[in-house]
Amino acid sequence: MTDALMDESGVTDDSVVFPRISTGNPQADAILCGGFPAHSINIIMGQPGTGKTIFAEQLLFHNANPARPLLYLTTLSEPMSKVVSYAQRLGFFDIDQVGTGILYDDLGAKLIADGPAALVPHLLESIKSLSPSVVVIDSFKAIHDIAQSTWEIRRLVSQLAGVVSAYDMTVFLLGEYTQDDIEQYPEFAVADSIVQLERNTLGARDERYLRVLKLRGSGYSEGRHAFRITSNGLAIFPRLVTPKFESYVPLLERTATGIDGLDEIMGGGVWRGSTTLVAGPTGSGKSTIGLQFALEAHRQGEAVLFVNFQENPAQVQRMIRALGTDPEIAYATGFYHLYRSPVELQIDSVIVEIFDFIETANVRRVVIDAVGDLSTAASDPHRLNDFLYSLVQHFVVRNVTTLLNLESAPGVTGKREEEQRWSYMSDNVLVLERTEGLAGERTIRVVKTRNSDHDPLPHRVEIRRDGVHVL
Repeated sequence: MTDALMDESGVTDDSVVFPRISTGNPQADAILCGGFPAHSINIIMGQPGTGKTIFAEQLLFHNANPARPLLYLTTLSEPMSKVVSYAQRLGFFDIDQVGTGILYDDLGAKLIADGPAALVPHLLESIKSLSPSVVVIDSFKAIHDIAQSTWEIRRLVSQLAGVVSAYDMTVFLLGEYTQDDIEQYPEFAVADSIVQLERNTLGARDERYLRVLKLRGSGYSEGRHAFRITSNGLAIFPRLVTPKFESYVPLLERTATGIDGLDEIMGGGVWRGSTTLVAGPTGSGKSTIGLQFALEAHRQGEAVLFVNFQENPAQVQRMIRALGTDPEIAYATGFYHLYRSPVELQIDSVIVEIFDFIETANVRRVVIDAVGDLSTAASDPHRLNDFLYSLVQHFVVRNVTTLLNLESAPGVTGKREEEQRWSYMSDNVLVLERTEGLAGERTIRVVKTRNSDHDPLPHRVEIRRDGVHVL
């Protein structure tokens, strides 16, 4: 793969083209704008258990080539036998490539006997006999532990850079580096790219992120990109960014909500491609409204995605059946249901799945019940704000009509920061309220609509066997 050189302003120079090495992961390649630059020195850094070895091996097996094998050198961390043993449990592992397209070698004994100076001579011997196109050194950070001085490591790094320049070869240095090491260790000065894998503990679960700190001669997607370690390698979820609007053309047509009486007080339904926020306390009818909104799209022959984080699939099927639709028939004819438990919820992975449905199934309407769970799952408030805005804008440019449910405190929306955040991003805001006492009267009020006449007065709501009715 090749890529044009990009300057600091983001302008591409098509006259300068250089080859890339794919990571074997389409999402990682997209973040790196095509992969790692060939004939370079690259650092994969992160604390133990962050996925460095898996990331490197996925790259090796994807690029395996018996004509020019790829070499994996272990040093003083995990022994070669252990690395190979764990690799066999991963889906991308191919035993036929081991010993031909991919070669494993243990440098630990030579390093213990001769120190860091053993690395380059051993590497030169391998180049003469094997001519490897890619070399992974795991862990390069461990070599620091046996060095007698900083000068010894600096000389080693200089020699390694000279070898890479002299031969058609790409090197990856893996290590348990910290942020402070970047300023201290000489390998970071000569590295053409630096990719950091990090793991943060959030309650009872871990969040993992990939971040590109440096990529010479190329643009890349900045920020922290979430990922999971799976049996097939790293599943990466690129950070959501605001879409481009150059080719966006809004559809000036209305679509029915499917809720009896609601279209009348909203000026004839909602605009195609608009976002509607439904805020209300527990028991006010939000989930029922969301399902009716989704089932209306299904009745119109449109593909629809219902995303929820609270009711399990069996409960949702029971609700669909209560609204007069056979869930099995609905699921077979364009009604898609995505359920994720709020306990393991990771907003980046959910968003990738939502967009996958939109692209592959041509989904035209999306319901998220409830967006408050996305806020709860986010560990970084600033990152959440960027995520929420980009999420809504991606729906807009695709002309996907969206309904977002939000659990709110009783009363008018805007009392909480979360409600205000979702409110200003939405084209329409509906507030559900429920009075206390035996009567338990429910009301709905249109607080906001863009480019539309509406009835701003509260209207009584009844929840019957066939759904919500606005009186």
